[in-house]
Formats: sequence, structure tokens, C-alpha cells
Amino acid sequence: MSATSPDYDPSPTSWVRDQVEAIEAAGTTAAAEIMGRRVVVLTMRGAKSGRLRKVPLMRVEHDGTYAAVASKGGAPDHPQWYFNLRAHPEITLQDGTTTTDVVAREISGAERDEWWPRCVAAYPPYADYQTKTDRLIPVLLLEPAPTS
Repeated sequence: MSATSPDYDPSPTSWVRDQVEAIEAAGTTAAAEIMGRRVVVLTMRGAKSGRLRKVPLMRVEHDGTYAAVASKGGAPDHPQWYFNLRAHPEITLQDGTTTTDVVAREISGAERDEWWPRCVAAYPPYADYQTKTDRLIPVLLLEPAPTS
């Protein structure tokens, strides 16, 4: 999934678009950060359009598995990228200069309980975001895609 693909649509949100452009230009996610913290970039298909989308998210990693936290700053609704991952879970994750094909899987129960403290440790504002919303902030694991 390449951002130079003719079916790539840059984000309409300026800070997202600016971060993705900086990362693309540098070839590494080290070119951008959110509140002094590292990010990864997810490349996915739009849920409705089917076009390529890119979004920088906080880097949450444990033993080689990554998590995507659909916090939207504690807003009452999920971020658009969450619906994209639910519709098209096969995505590409970039961490630094490494790009990996992964599959997104929403977690719940004990598995989410295990991952939530890891998410908060990676980005402490997540704890505050959860107090701002009535929805349980979704956590999706980004696991290596099966090889054929």
C-alpha cells in the first residue's frame, strides 16, 4: 500500500496530512511525534471509499505486537480510522523505517485489560481521555499478517 498510489487520499485534517508528508519525505516515522512521543503510521483502505488512507498513531508496542488506541482525545465517537480498520483489517504498519503487513483485531475483556496499562504507559493522556467519554475506548492489536 503506497502513498504514491493513484488511489491514495491525503487526510483532510491538516496536522495528520502534515505529519504523514514529513514522514514520507524523511522515509521514517522519526520525522514526526505527538506530544514528544513516537508514532507509527497505519496505511489502510477507507471503509466507504476503498481508497488508501494514512494515519499517524501513538507507538504502543509490546514484544513485537502493536496496539492502535481509538481514543480520539476522549471524544464521544470513534475516530474514522477505527471504522476503516473494522471494514478492512489488513493494513500496513510503519515503525521507523520498517514497514510490516499486519491484521487489526479489536480486543476485549481480559485481553484488553492486559493491554490498556501498556497503552497508558506508552501515552499517559489515554487514561484522561477514557474519563472524558462514556464509550470504552477501543484497542486493536496489529498482528503480523499470515504468510501464504
